[in-house]
Amino acid sequence: MSALIERQPGDRRSIAIETTDAAHLAATRRRLDASQRRWLAETGFDAAPGSFALLADASGKLVRVLAGVDPRDSLAALAALPCTLPEATYHLATEGVLADPAQAALGWALGAYQFSRYRQPRRAPAKLAVAADVLKQLAPLVDATCLVRDLVNTPTEDMGPQQLADAVRRLGKTHRAKLREWVGDELLAANFPTIHAVGRASHRAPRLVELTWGKASDPKLVIVGKGVCFDTGGLDLKSADGMRWMKKDMGGAAHAIALAALVMQAKLPVRLTLLIPAVENAVAGNAMRPGEVITTRAGHTVEVDNTDAEGRLILCDALAYGAEQKPALMIDFATLTGAARVALGPDLPALFGNRDASADDVVAAGHAVADPLWRLPLWRPYRKLLDSHLADFANAGPSRHAGAITAALYLERFVPDDIDWLHLDTYAWNDADRPGRPRGGEAMGLRAVFAVLQQRFG
Repeated sequence: MSALIERQPGDRRSIAIETTDAAHLAATRRRLDASQRRWLAETGFDAAPGSFALLADASGKLVRVLAGVDPRDSLAALAALPCTLPEATYHLATEGVLADPAQAALGWALGAYQFSRYRQPRRAPAKLAVAADVLKQLAPLVDATCLVRDLVNTPTEDMGPQQLADAVRRLGKTHRAKLREWVGDELLAANFPTIHAVGRASHRAPRLVELTWGKASDPKLVIVGKGVCFDTGGLDLKSADGMRWMKKDMGGAAHAIALAALVMQAKLPVRLTLLIPAVENAVAGNAMRPGEVITTRAGHTVEVDNTDAEGRLILCDALAYGAEQKPALMIDFATLTGAARVALGPDLPALFGNRDASADDVVAAGHAVADPLWRLPLWRPYRKLLDSHLADFANAGPSRHAGAITAALYLERFVPDDIDWLHLDTYAWNDADRPGRPRGGEAMGLRAVFAVLQQRFG
């Protein structure tokens, strides 16, 4: 949160940033002195989104910044500035054109992010001074987003199943939550067979981590995150290009951990259970084979059609266990299918839900907090695409049609009809640098879901 600081009353040391656009540039110019207007003309400043102009007083001291913005996109308006403006403290001028200054401040903070575990930051970001209530509102969201980014960006050698469990353990210690963990063959003894099957070939033992927090009398909330710390595809081996970024296949777990942190920090009146099945999908002599049949925790038999459809296998045992707690709401996050990216691209997580009201709430919240999602249907006639001739159903099938939907339909079989359930198939990654969205791990759908939890339980 170092890029945002509290603005003290009467503080005149920070430099004003005035947002403007082509439609308001003339009015902006009229507020400037003659030398500043001449400077704008000489530099060709036209208030295009992403542009900015530094304005000095008669002594040459920087006193104001004009930032060209798209007023409809507050989140991106200031996001490029923290690492491009001179290192100083700034504040947002009241004369600007943005409808949501708080969202612009959030964009500033997200744009200041740098992953510095393995190299020094390029520079220290400039700071934006905001009102105390704005800082209080934004600080948890920024911290949660940075947590997702840090976890996803960390290479698997330093973010394997044990390290992912350690992230949950640190979270539990911070909020005095209870932690439970099943590791290796303990998974079989505790009836988590699909988590064990996916992770048994790795030299790092698979595990299921459970964090519980809150009063037992409060409504139960279960959050599940796919924690495949690296995905080779198993014996159905991925290509080199397909495997290159598979350190990010624990992005669902990163989202779930960050959402749990937000819930606990906000002290929402819920009985929280966080479940992180953490594995590596590796290749070895004991690797899960195509054609195997596994009896899941829920009692369904599943034929392994494809070992690269492993995420739904670890999730199904975790969802079945979560459902046993009879939660008021169960949510899972997963970097589950390439099909969701083909359908919606990298920016829009696919949202599925078995209650229209809950799914509609998340979509609406996504629009409100600039964290968009797109709902896809649980089209049950497509269940036949996962038919098996020797088990109850398969984890995948030969058809390339509706891959995100069939994956969600697979998971739905492990959620009883009387449980309100949301499933987010998210990319958790930015392929290229954009303002406020640096290349690498990204939180997608996190703010939207948290906004719904605040509305429902806050």
